[in-house]
Amino acid sequence: MKRYIETQLKNDLANKIVLLSGPRQCGKTTLAKQLYSEYDYFNYDAGEDRLALQKKAWDRAKPLIIFDEIHKQQQWKRWLKGIYDTEGIPPQILATGSARMDMYRKVGDSLAGRYFQYRLHPLDLKEITQRLDLSIDEAFERLWQLSGFPEPFLQNDMNYYKRWRRSHLDIILRQDFIDLYSVRDIKAIETLVLLLKERVGSCVSYANLARDLERDAKTIKRWLELLESLYIIFRVTPYHNKIARSLLKEPKFYFYDHSYVEAGGARLENLVACTLLKELDYLEDTTGSHTALHYLRTKDGKELDFLTRVDKEPRYIIEVKSTDATPAKSFNHFHKQLEDCKQLQLVKTLSREATYPSGVEVRSLANWLANIQL
Repeated sequence: MKRYIETQLKNDLANKIVLLSGPRQCGKTTLAKQLYSEYDYFNYDAGEDRLALQKKAWDRAKPLIIFDEIHKQQQWKRWLKGIYDTEGIPPQILATGSARMDMYRKVGDSLAGRYFQYRLHPLDLKEITQRLDLSIDEAFERLWQLSGFPEPFLQNDMNYYKRWRRSHLDIILRQDFIDLYSVRDIKAIETLVLLLKERVGSCVSYANLARDLERDAKTIKRWLELLESLYIIFRVTPYHNKIARSLLKEPKFYFYDHSYVEAGGARLENLVACTLLKELDYLEDTTGSHTALHYLRTKDGKELDFLTRVDKEPRYIIEVKSTDATPAKSFNHFHKQLEDCKQLQLVKTLSREATYPSGVEVRSLANWLANIQL
């Protein structure tokens, strides 16, 4: 299937190096290889390919050169910079990585001015319904159970997904952590992941996690950053501009694989968070806008699940519900300080959509996500 960023990515390859990152097995290599019928492909995990890369021995007559998992090479940015500065384009250069290329350290010289970055996300309702012959209800049910990662989603088998999930997480924790960061305390990190799964949708305290794992808070913070860099989790921070008595520090964490979360309400919130982040990253990568995803909460307990921000301007305040169509009371509090924001309550099971004099819109969660426009 043609992925949602394919056209823009191909256009940019004519002028710049393109860095394509995203969770392991979200479709980066498949996307790279379907851009052109001819290409030269190198995977840094393969010994023969590493040797060829050292010699810079690729077919320069091909329209596209793909450097897969290149972030694992020492000083990879300096290496790409040297190629671009001495040889230029063509051939077009696409470098992929299953770690965040904008967060990864130990990378040498900057590639500033020489590249565009794209972040590929797993499938969501919008991409599925636009590109596959599935109704919104069918797509949501499969997405809910099997995640948006292409392999288990297209396989459409629950046992397959459970086996895939176990091996997927195991590879990241036991291979990528060791290869990239030389982290050896894998058992403790596995426990941290399990603790985070139970706390999706809740504010996370580094001190509490440190106490649970019998480690210091600095170590926990570093491990969380590494889990983020490998696209296992992402953080959503509290929005505090113009919001009195807001909490300023504690983030929430969500999984790129929302189906990993077992509790129904938390999984639903996680699914929405994934969709919002994907749409915001798409805007940022294709238009240059600055985007951010936040939540709203005051010290006296008033809270809404999400606030989206584009070019520093709040756009939507969003509450997620399974069945409750009555607008959350917290809209009244936050709307006074965010008057220009659209107020949206997304409900999974909803008999009738509605709008209220206060401006709150109550919408079918699946229908809105399938047509999301931020």
